[in-house]
Order: sequence, then structure tokens, then C-alpha cells
Amino acid sequence: MKKEYLHIITLLVLLISCDDFLEQEPNRQVSIDQQLSTKNGVLEAYNGIYRDIEGVFSGPFSTYADALGGNITFTPFGNELTVQIPSIIDRTYNFNANEQDLNFESYYDDWYKIINETNIIIERMTGFDFLTSSELNQLRAELLTIRALAHYQVSIVFAQNYNFTADASHLGVIYNTSTLLAGVDFPARETMANTYNLIKADLDEALSLYENQQLLPAVKTSYFSSISTKALYARIALQMNDWEKSKALASEVITSSGVTLLNTTNYISEWEKPIDPVSETIFEFTAPRNSDGSVSSSISAYFIFVGASTTTNLFARNVASGDLLSLYNNQDIRRNMFLEEAISTNINGIISPQNYYFTKKFQDDAGTLFIRLSEMYLIRSEANARLNNTALALSDLNIIKERANLPALQNTNNLLEEIFLERRRELAFEGHLLFDIIRYKKDVERNLGCVSVTCNLSYPSDFFILPIPFNSIQLNQNIKQNEGY
Repeated sequence: MKKEYLHIITLLVLLISCDDFLEQEPNRQVSIDQQLSTKNGVLEAYNGIYRDIEGVFSGPFSTYADALGGNITFTPFGNELTVQIPSIIDRTYNFNANEQDLNFESYYDDWYKIINETNIIIERMTGFDFLTSSELNQLRAELLTIRALAHYQVSIVFAQNYNFTADASHLGVIYNTSTLLAGVDFPARETMANTYNLIKADLDEALSLYENQQLLPAVKTSYFSSISTKALYARIALQMNDWEKSKALASEVITSSGVTLLNTTNYISEWEKPIDPVSETIFEFTAPRNSDGSVSSSISAYFIFVGASTTTNLFARNVASGDLLSLYNNQDIRRNMFLEEAISTNINGIISPQNYYFTKKFQDDAGTLFIRLSEMYLIRSEANARLNNTALALSDLNIIKERANLPALQNTNNLLEEIFLERRRELAFEGHLLFDIIRYKKDVERNLGCVSVTCNLSYPSDFFILPIPFNSIQLNQNIKQNEGY
């Protein structure tokens, strides 16, 4: 990664709208020092990191877990009006990515850029005498949370799940706790056990520092806090098979967040709001805005339906698969979470209107939802089920089921499977399905609406994860490629 870190260390100001300043200052390292020499400069840089993360989550990756897992199929495209895999995900969707063509090379690169931006600020914090001690604590806590998040996101895409080996001794990811020197530092991948220990260390320190104040005026769910960090930690602990930790953290969020679940009456209308997040949101990456206050980009670009006609087609490429739709029975209010739209489609040379189902979760100018309270109930339910606390697990699961107008589950014989299915129904399009499949050691089974050359994939498989991009392997001889690539 030598070349990558050569330019990453100078990228901070490029990502916080300081282009004019850079044109006047040829020494970019000095520009970073100048940018971080005032409170406003530091807060601009800090805010820029959040913007970068929003850009990563609201881009093509927003469809990754649901498309590969089987929740998403695609709309007709081009003059032929045929259903085709979008080129931004085609290799990955077909499970035939390779290190030189994997669709998500920028996903790997962008997270390590964010990690380096974060480390740049952390390493200079001792000189921030223009911040109060509480502001310094809050800043460090948020940056440590971001660093943990970034490494976690790389790990779930580019390394096999924690329980792939009994002791998590398989390869994890490179974990950077400091900026790297070009041509000097060539780090190797940690084991998955060490990767998660380092993630936990960052999150534990963050939670010890939070002052629960906002460094910038904004919606409180737009920046990390102790509550949203605990929610993230609960998700990560679940992936680590740390059932006690995930249960405890999810409980803290449920009881202390001040957020309440959507109810049966307002469930649909909350999702139909054009901009504001649903009321049970714990954390959302806010859609960026132009100087006039209008939203400049949104995750809705991948899910929106505006209209379809013979002359104008204004709809996104991603819609619900038949596999997902079949999971909602007639009583489930979440059947109303879809816009059913007829679109002309070429099937075996015959063009006729076919119905497609667009999710209501990300229409209009939606921000990028990251964590909401329903997930915490499902995390706690699964953790309790795996700890054989079946009554407690059933209670949380039934809270979600009954909210959806479904009868309470009475039988616990197949409880984990019921939790898996409820997660799929409730958290559809929120970026969980593939990672749930892998954690459960299930097979990918894509049937209704699958247009891949490889619709199904049996667990375990090398192709549940992506290869490390070729450029990173080439520039750092200490990086070992994933098996099968």
C-alpha cells in the first residue's frame, strides 16, 4: 500500500472543500498543519470525515449485502428493456470478482483513506489548545469510533467472518492506529481475532471518553455519541459471537436512548417522510446539502421511483426480489412498504408491462440510515437465543412481529431461524442480509428474480468475501491475498 499511503497522508484538505487554498499552497503537508491550527479548521476536517463516510455508504455499497443475499433484483435497462445487472456490481453479484476487477476496489481504498484522515487528527490533538478538555474528549471519542467502524466495514467485506475458524485465527485486515510512512511501513494483516480485539479497544476507549455534547450544530443522530457507539458495538459484538456483550449493549440502547419503536399505526407514514429520518433512528448519515439548503445527493438514487412512460423513465435499478416479497404474508403491514409499479419489460423478445416493487425506505431526499432501534431488539433477541434464554429471546422477537401485525410466536423449536427471517423482513435494504447469512453459516439461495450466472452459493466459500485489490497487494508485499483469488 506504499503508493496509497503516499497520497493518503496529504488528502485531508482535499476532502474538506479547501481547493482554492491548496492552489495557493504547494506544500500540502503544511496545508494540513494550517488546516488543523484553528478550531474552525479542525471542525471542518472532522465534518469532512463524516461526509466521506456518508459518500461510501450511500454509493454502490448501499445495495451490496441485499443484492448478494437475495433481497434485490433489478429493473429493465436500456433500449432493449431487458433486466440486466448494473455494471457497478456485476462481477460481485455473479460471484466471479477477481483482484483486478471486483467493482468495490474504491470501497477498500476509501475506508483506508478515512482511517488515515482520522489518525492524522488524532495524532495532532495534543496541540489543539483552542479546544476545551471536554471538546477534546468528545472529538477523540468520535474519531476512535470512526476508526473502529472503518476497520469493521473492511473486515466484513474483505475477510471471512469471525466464526469462520474456531479460534478466529484466519486472516483479518490491516489495522492502522497511526499514519503510515510511505516506503517505510508495510503492515501485514492481523488475524481476525486480533482485528476484533483492536476494534474493541478503540470502542472501549471511545465509550470512556464521550462527553455527550455536539461539536457542531446538527441533528443529534448525525454524529456519533455514546448511545450510537453502543449500538454499533452491539452489532459488532453480535458478529463476533460475543453474545453477552451484544445483549448488554443492545439493552443499554433500548433502555437509555430515549428513542421508541415505530408503532403499527405510524410505521408506513414514518418511512414515507421525504427527508426526515424515521423517529426510531439511532444514527443516520445525513444527505449532504447545497448552499441553498437542497439535498445534493442521496442514497435514494439507488432505490427511487419517480415515474415511467414511453418517453421518460425515472427510476432506480434496484427493487425487491420475489424471494423477499414472498416472506411477507397478507397480514404483515410491511407488505405496504413497497411501491408497486408497472414497467415495460422485454421477456424473450416480447415487451409487456411487468410489476416491480420499489422500497419506500429510501425515496425522495433520504439520508443514509445506519442504525435504528428495531435492530437492537433483534440483536438482543438473537443473543439471548444463542445463550439459551429462550423466553427473553421470544419476547423481543414478538415485539417486532406484533408491531408488524403478525401473531406472536409461541414455539421456540426453531427460534434462531425465526429471528433470521424476521431480520430479513424488518431490516430489508438496510445492508444486513449477506452478513446475516454468513454469520448463520447459511447458503446464498437466490431464486425469484435472480439474473446471475451463479444464483446460489454454498457455505463455506471463498467467494463470500472479495479479494484484496491488486494495487494494494502489488504495493505492499506483506499483504496476503484471500484464498481462492
